[in-house]
Amino acid sequence: MRIGLCGTGNMGAAIGARLMAKEYKLTVWNRTTRRTRPLVDNGANRATTPAALFDTNDVVINITIDDKAARAVYGGRDGLLSGTLKGKLVIDMSTLLPETTQQLEKKVRAAGGAFVECPVGGSVAPARNGELIGMAGSTPGAYKRAKPILNQLCRRLDRVGTVGSGNTMKLAINLPLLAYWEALGEAIALTETAGIKRTLAADILADSSGAARVAAMRLPWIMDAIDGKFPKSAGFQMSGGAKDAAQMVSLARANGFEVPVIEATRKSYKQATTGAWASRDFALLSAWRAIESKTAKHQKRR
Repeated sequence: MRIGLCGTGNMGAAIGARLMAKEYKLTVWNRTTRRTRPLVDNGANRATTPAALFDTNDVVINITIDDKAARAVYGGRDGLLSGTLKGKLVIDMSTLLPETTQQLEKKVRAAGGAFVECPVGGSVAPARNGELIGMAGSTPGAYKRAKPILNQLCRRLDRVGTVGSGNTMKLAINLPLLAYWEALGEAIALTETAGIKRTLAADILADSSGAARVAAMRLPWIMDAIDGKFPKSAGFQMSGGAKDAAQMVSLARANGFEVPVIEATRKSYKQATTGAWASRDFALLSAWRAIESKTAKHQKRR
């Protein structure tokens, strides 16, 4: 089967590599052309525009960073919606506001295509290994068409409802995780005030009820980051965490209720996404919080 892939950032490139490993023929497009090079060098074709992805493919996967980028990729003279969509399937794997994907579905269906939203839980390594968690929102018919492809990418795949419900579920699973990194940073700040050795504090936290399942492998490099030693790459960038937190607050308010924990976390991510921190892993919010607490403590003593 031939698949078009629109968006070859970190996650898009990993998804593309997985599909090619499963012997799908791939055509790729990205706003920054050089980001397509690893997949092209491995045998993928390169499209000149998003619309051109439909020229030789019946299925196009889109994965973009946020709602603004998604609208830009779909709209415009050479956007996805200007392609030949009749009978084609669009699978959108971006994490977007539900109202955005609902609007996109209407436009795709008006052009004769079918639409599935399927944001995923997991980062680059699970994407390469086909171990993502897929949360699809679609009609039953569109889901049936997309399922064989998504099964190659996901260790668990569920249709959770109609379009909009998939992104709601994705934001729901990310919410406690984003809040956890802020809470962990505050906990580390407390251990810093007592002068507890960082490796020891990390070990005790990882072996206690103070650690989420994802924390054990990250705590050592969170502690290293407090010392200014950062990982070379980010599975999910701090700027992405800030975007997701803002989406969570927006979605809750649109439905008439407040989410005070993630609202506070959103403010922390917004503050952290300045300078080099914006491209660091979102889990390093814990390190950022510990450093901020230490700075505040020193300033208070002056």
